[in-house]
Amino acid sequence: MSQPRPTETLNQRNPSFDNRLRPTRFEDFVGQERVRERLLLAVEAAKRRGESLDHVILSGPPGLGKTTLAYILGEAMGVHVKATSGPVIDKPGDLAGLLTSLEPGDILFIDEIHRMQRTVEEYLYSAMEDFVIDIMIDQGPNARSVRLDLPRFTLVGATTRSGLISAPLRSRFGLANRLDYYSAETLQTIVIRSAARLEVAIDTDGAREIASRARGTPRIANNLLRRVRDYAQVRADSFINRVVASEALAMLEIDPYGLDEMDKRLLEALAVKFGGGPVGLTNLAVAVGEEPDTIEEVYEPYLIQEGYLERTSRGRLATDLCYARLGLTTENRRSTPQPI
Repeated sequence: MSQPRPTETLNQRNPSFDNRLRPTRFEDFVGQERVRERLLLAVEAAKRRGESLDHVILSGPPGLGKTTLAYILGEAMGVHVKATSGPVIDKPGDLAGLLTSLEPGDILFIDEIHRMQRTVEEYLYSAMEDFVIDIMIDQGPNARSVRLDLPRFTLVGATTRSGLISAPLRSRFGLANRLDYYSAETLQTIVIRSAARLEVAIDTDGAREIASRARGTPRIANNLLRRVRDYAQVRADSFINRVVASEALAMLEIDPYGLDEMDKRLLEALAVKFGGGPVGLTNLAVAVGEEPDTIEEVYEPYLIQEGYLERTSRGRLATDLCYARLGLTTENRRSTPQPI
């Protein structure tokens, strides 16, 4: 009996702009060469043995392709992908319903797996190792345990904070892969590919301009391409070159280094209000009016990677590059650490 391809399931689930641009095969996935090579090898070995793929954990900042890789794995293995997220699975019964609905070889993709309830997570241990799950029925003196046999499946977990995954769960993943930020050259290739799918006219310099401001993230690059496309259609005869891309991105308040308005607010608060630091995350969050978790997970990774700030045990510190990008001198930098 023929079954729908996993990519068709993805598009039916969420026919958004991003899904139009998602690659569906390893051959079309650009970047992350080492991760792609390891996954390709694991897929080929599993198919030759006639087995399901080993459990996979994908970690890294948002927007680098973890969800895309999960569906590519399903396409490569010729199986269905059932997707959910950690916070959605509230009760063991929710997890049992997902697991028992799988067919042999299917992939269960759990995004933000580190946010799963620990009481639910514990039910995954036997499911991943022995492909059984024990569910408690009723309560009190009538309580009893029912064991459900599961088909051999593959769990693909995605996380932006791998350190929050418990050691027992982490040890049950056979394949652990971390995705890193993309180079500007790789993002340029992605922008050109996405423009072709959207039937947008763009030259190499225009693609390079967008890629250089995309913070090393394909999702951001595609979102910027969409905004630049709107600008080009209205003001530049629907053609994107370097000048058009630069003007459109300037309207979005994204500077040539990829820093947006919130990035600059963070750096200015750190460099000016707090004298370069050290300052605690909570104080910095209050100063810019943003949640601490958002700063730590969304903004800081890129700023740290690019060398604008340092995260130390005493707090956040502004670097010389931070002052240079803001056009400031270091005269007001604190000479001695202040209490946090």
